[in-house]
Amino acid sequence: MSTLQTHEMRRVRRDVVMRLLEVKRVETLTPHMVRITLTGDALAGFESGAPDDHVKVFVPPPGHTHPTLPVMTADGPRFAQGVTPSAARDYTPRRYDAAANELDIDFVLHGDGPASTWASQAKPGQWLGVGGPRGSRIVADDFDTYVLIGDETALPAIGRWLDEMPAGTRAITIVEVANEDERQPLHSKADVQRIWLYRNGEEPGMTTRLEDALRAVEFPEGDTFVWVGAESRTVRGIRLYLQDERNHNPDWIKASGYWKRWPDDEDA
Repeated sequence: MSTLQTHEMRRVRRDVVMRLLEVKRVETLTPHMVRITLTGDALAGFESGAPDDHVKVFVPPPGHTHPTLPVMTADGPRFAQGVTPSAARDYTPRRYDAAANELDIDFVLHGDGPASTWASQAKPGQWLGVGGPRGSRIVADDFDTYVLIGDETALPAIGRWLDEMPAGTRAITIVEVANEDERQPLHSKADVQRIWLYRNGEEPGMTTRLEDALRAVEFPEGDTFVWVGAESRTVRGIRLYLQDERNHNPDWIKASGYWKRWPDDEDA
């Protein structure tokens, strides 16, 4: 390892800002993923420092055209008494363009859940609330290789990561989706080896395809950072394999349970 490679990780904290934003565009990416572009004066000053940042998305309550946004207090976000609270879910800021005043958020249309249901019918002129990001964990840019692993819920983060990688960076992506129709083009200036896996009728969160594919990948020489985002048990198994069997430096792994098939599971 070069003495210039320090692999310094940084955490950036931010004050949480609640924003009421208007839908500008809706683009179908695949049969089960839609990209919604948001805009509005409230978007000014938006910051997102890492590809896997999260914002809270607040959808209008049933029968309402606008979301109900909480107010930030010393005890965290609180809804005013007497209002109907908006349901909130975590999503990745896929793209922010300050000059165009646009924020893209990609939604998986999985048939249930308030955010997915809202996104399935979203049209320009509708309203959505966005809170955050609360902060970022900024991964060092001096690793020799970056391995990005996940299912469709992680595609926005993986896609943004590849978008932002400069030429000369080496990356490997391992992505599991429902079928070949859900495959997205993942553009990058980096040198990327792309591995796609298809469930083809099997239930999400019930396969070992991601771990099996990872086991078959030999990391190139040098230091490798591994990022994982998928169903909670899947992510836990991959993290344990990397640490216990592959003896991978745990400081060079970030593994996040993006969703839970078994609600009682702890986060990975």
